[in-house]
Amino acid sequence: MSDPAASAPEPARFPPGLHHAFWFATFNALSFPIVIGAPMILYAKTLGASATVLGIIAGMMPLLVIFQIPAASHVSRVGYKRFVYAGWGMRVLFIGGMAVVPLLGGVLDPTARLALLLLLLFAFNLSRGISSCAWLPWIAALVPETVRGRYLARDAACVNFASFLVIVLAALALGAQPAAWQFTALFLLSAAMGGLSLVFLKRIPDVEVPEAARRNSHEPVPWLAISQHPPFRKLLRVNVVWPLAVGGLGAFTIAWLKAQAGLSEGQVLLVSSAAYLGGLSSLWLLGPRLDRLGSRPVMMFCMAAWMVIVAGWVALAGRALQPTLPILLALQFLMGLAAALVNMSNVRLAMAIIPVMGRDHFFALYSVVGSLAMGLSPILWGVLIDSLRGLDLVWHGFAVNRYSVFFALTGLGFLVSLGLCARLEEPKAASMEALLRDLLIESPQRVWVRLWPKA
Repeated sequence: MSDPAASAPEPARFPPGLHHAFWFATFNALSFPIVIGAPMILYAKTLGASATVLGIIAGMMPLLVIFQIPAASHVSRVGYKRFVYAGWGMRVLFIGGMAVVPLLGGVLDPTARLALLLLLLFAFNLSRGISSCAWLPWIAALVPETVRGRYLARDAACVNFASFLVIVLAALALGAQPAAWQFTALFLLSAAMGGLSLVFLKRIPDVEVPEAARRNSHEPVPWLAISQHPPFRKLLRVNVVWPLAVGGLGAFTIAWLKAQAGLSEGQVLLVSSAAYLGGLSSLWLLGPRLDRLGSRPVMMFCMAAWMVIVAGWVALAGRALQPTLPILLALQFLMGLAAALVNMSNVRLAMAIIPVMGRDHFFALYSVVGSLAMGLSPILWGVLIDSLRGLDLVWHGFAVNRYSVFFALTGLGFLVSLGLCARLEEPKAASMEALLRDLLIESPQRVWVRLWPKA
C-alpha cells in the first residue's frame, strides 16, 4: 500500500536567491517610513505646514510614479536590476540632503526650510518613480505564479515588521519636544538603512527581459488598447476609486491625533506604529490562503472592513467616542491589516491577469493610474480640510467638523470600491462566502482539533 504522504505533491518553493528580496524589503522598510511617513509629516508640522502642504508631502511619492510611463520604454535596454538599482541609489543621496535641513535653523527661516525640504522630497520621489517601473515586471518574471501570494504575504510581513521597529524607535528618539538634531539623526538613520538595502538588492537574481520587449522597445505603445483589455480595465477602475478613498487617511489621521487628540510627537508615532503590526498579521491571516482563494474575495472583504474602520474615525472626530488608547490602537491596527491585504491581493491579481506580451507597459500603466489617484487624494483632501477650517456644528450631540466630514466622505469611497471589486475578473477565484467560511468556521475548527486533548 502506498504512503499517502509520499504521493502528496511537494509544495512549490521560492526560486533560489529570492531570500535576498526579503532582506532588501526589510532594510528598505527601515528607511522609507521615516522620510515619507509619520516622522516627516511631524517635522513638516514643526515648520508650520498647512493641511494642503501635508497633502502634497503625502501625495508626492505616488504622483511622481507617472514617470514610469516614459521610463518603461528604456527598461528593456538597461535591464530590470540595473534600472531599479540606479534609482534606489539616487534616493539615498537625497535622504542625506534632508538630514541637513533641520540643522539650518540659524540660516533659513521655517518657510525656506520647508521649501528646501519639499525640493529634496521631490527629487527623492522622482528617482523612485522612474526606477520603480522595473520592479513589478522583474518580480513577476522571477516569482512563479503558484507562490506569488506567499511571496507577497512574506514581503508584506518583512516590510511591516521593519516599519514597526523603525517607527517605535523614532517615537522614542523624538519624545515630547524634539529638537532639530533629533530629526537629523532620524534622517541619517534612514539614509544608512537605505544604503544597506542596496547590498541585498544587488544580490537578487536578475531575469532576462523578453526578446519581444527588446524588439518592440522603439515602437509606439498602444496605451489605449492596453487600458481597454477587459480584466485589466476593471482592475484599473478599482485602482482609481480605492486610492482616492484611502490616500489621505495616513496623513490626516496623524494630523488629527496631533491637532485634535492632543498627542505629542512620540505618542503619535507609537499609536501609528500599531498599523504596521496590523500589516504584519496579514501573513498569518491570509499568507497561506491568498493563492488558494484568490484576490477578488479578499479585496471585497477588505473594502467592507474599511467602511467599519472609517466609521470609528467618524465617531472620534464627531466626539461621539473619546480618543482612548485602546480605540486608537485598534483602529490603527485594523487600518494596517486592511491596507496590507488590499495591496498584496491587488498586486497578485495584476500579475495574474496581465499578459506576458507588453508586460512592462501593462505594469507601468497599472502603477501610474493607481499612484496618480493615491497622490492626488491627500492633496484634494487637504484642500477640503483647509477650506472647512471654520466648520464646527453640533447636530443631535454629534460634532460636524472638517475631520468628521473628511472621514465620512472616505467611507463613501470605500462603498463604491466594494461595488467595483465585485465586478473584477479572476480565474479560479473563490467567492467571498468561501473566504468568510474559511476564516470564521474552518480555521477555528482546525485550531480546536489541534488543541483538543487526545483520548
